[in-house]
Amino acid sequence: MIRARGVRVRRGAREVLRGVDLDARAGEVTSVLGPNGAGKSTLLRALAGLLPCEGEIEVGGAALLGLSPRARAQTIAYVPQRTQLQSALPVAAVVAQGRYAHTGGLGRPGGADRRAIASALARTGLEALADRAFDRLSTGEQRRVLLARALATGAPTLLLDEPTEALDVGHSLALHALLRSLAEDGRTVVAVLHGLDDARRHTDRAILLQDGAVVAAGPSDEVVSAAPVREVYGVTLREREGLAFALAPEDDG
Repeated sequence: MIRARGVRVRRGAREVLRGVDLDARAGEVTSVLGPNGAGKSTLLRALAGLLPCEGEIEVGGAALLGLSPRARAQTIAYVPQRTQLQSALPVAAVVAQGRYAHTGGLGRPGGADRRAIASALARTGLEALADRAFDRLSTGEQRRVLLARALATGAPTLLLDEPTEALDVGHSLALHALLRSLAEDGRTVVAVLHGLDDARRHTDRAILLQDGAVVAAGPSDEVVSAAPVREVYGVTLREREGLAFALAPEDDG
């Protein structure tokens, strides 16, 4: 699990995160919610050890600051909102980068590495694109490749920054189903989400941020409820059934 207490991040004179506490449990999907500028991405990067911060962060009972870079990479997989990668490498080679924490980037991948890469491609539905150049993919396809690279690490903690951005409705639903299955495998999954409906429908717990501070935290249906939503977003939450989608069952032929 991830346990964070009093996390603070400053950028110059501005305090972007102001004493944030978070508990994310193994076997659950936790969403990080809030309007633009609330500090969601900053919190995720702090949890991944990518930003200097104050406070305490523990991952799997170990202090984040006490982990070596290699141990951290084997423990936490981070999927950014956007990538600077503009490479003609084949998709399978990009996914294989997730094994560097195990191989050190030296030599050929072993059997365990090849199995992890194949599993990551299969779970993200990218097998047919394995030989396609990464820079020839759509934005949504590239995001799925980055997720597959994270899965290939085998890390028990998965941090994702707006993973459904640029995905169509079918791939978005499939992504949420995948995150659920990863949690059921025993992973700790934390995702920054914009859609409150997605958070309530697809996640177990949520933390709602505003101006770098926690407004509400707990079960998703309690966080995404009338009072917190009105306080943070200034809108009224209406408990009505609206337009909804679900993955279609596979045709058994």
